[in-house]
Amino acid sequence: MTRRTRILLVALAAILGLGTTAFFTHASPQPAQSAVASRASITVDSVRPTIATWPVTLSASGALAAWQEATISAETGGLRIVALHVDIGSRVKRGQLLAELADATVKAEVQKAEAVLAAARADLRQAEANARRGQAVRDSGALSGQQIEQYDIAAQTVAASVKQAEADLASAKIKLAQTRIVAVDDGVISARSVSLGTVVSAGTELFRMVRGERVEWRAEVDAGQLARLKTGMTANVTLPGGATVAGRIRELAPTLDSQTRLAFAYVALPVQATIRAGGYASGTIALGEGPALVLPGSAVTVRDGRHYVFEIDAVRKTVVQREVATGRTAGTSVEIVSGLKAGTPVVLRGGAFLNDGDSVRIGKEGA
Repeated sequence: MTRRTRILLVALAAILGLGTTAFFTHASPQPAQSAVASRASITVDSVRPTIATWPVTLSASGALAAWQEATISAETGGLRIVALHVDIGSRVKRGQLLAELADATVKAEVQKAEAVLAAARADLRQAEANARRGQAVRDSGALSGQQIEQYDIAAQTVAASVKQAEADLASAKIKLAQTRIVAVDDGVISARSVSLGTVVSAGTELFRMVRGERVEWRAEVDAGQLARLKTGMTANVTLPGGATVAGRIRELAPTLDSQTRLAFAYVALPVQATIRAGGYASGTIALGEGPALVLPGSAVTVRDGRHYVFEIDAVRKTVVQREVATGRTAGTSVEIVSGLKAGTPVVLRGGAFLNDGDSVRIGKEGA
């Protein structure tokens, strides 16, 4: 390559380099705008807590138990059960036949007592006749005074024997009646302890029954709660199946248990087949009425087991998360026990989508 050609190539490269520099100098890109994304805000409606008069209740739990449980036992012993007429769950009336004991030997005792009584009465007639004859000849001297007196004493002795025989017969008849086991009151049979063919002893328990089918709720309360209760107060009891029944306090325990430091409030319940003794129930006892700071339930948010509301800062248009303590509920409203003042605007609904300090657009104020 000649010297002239090399000079031309160098000059051409220089020209191309200057053009490229000028292009990048005049066509430099515009600086990228920083994306400052402002926090998205949502529109929220507000509501203010108000003071309302609500019923004051006391919550408690306790067992469902028979109002009174009657024990039906055998009054005579050594006899075999020959018939059972009821079973567990049977509803019975006072005097209804429940079971029968073998009565053959008792009937024989009755017959024997009747025979003894008949003989004693015959002896009494003879003794009384002798006494009358003796009195008739007292003045004639046919009989000595001693003989006449003996007749009178014999008549009195036989009369006593008649009374004893009558008592023995009455006892045998009572024993015969005791072979028929009857209900001591209206109610429902809750237990049966014997079976057909069992030989019972006197005092053997045969049946248990819930008197009048009445079951009560024995609410367990402490000393402070007991002091607030009175007989006649109404209660709403939630049964194990979920049904709710109304009752009334019939009695309060006079003492507290030395171990648990609790006492019973005995709540009488209506007679219903669905209320069964032996279950466990919860309920509330109405104590009267009192003021309550109330919010709609939608304004309260639950997070990690705690309750919060979002107070609205109208100046900054932000929300402030406040922890509150809740109490009673009524319908869709809830009582705020602490953490919030009356008249403070809070978010009506949608608190689950908010965090402390979020910007919001304030909508209408709810009721």
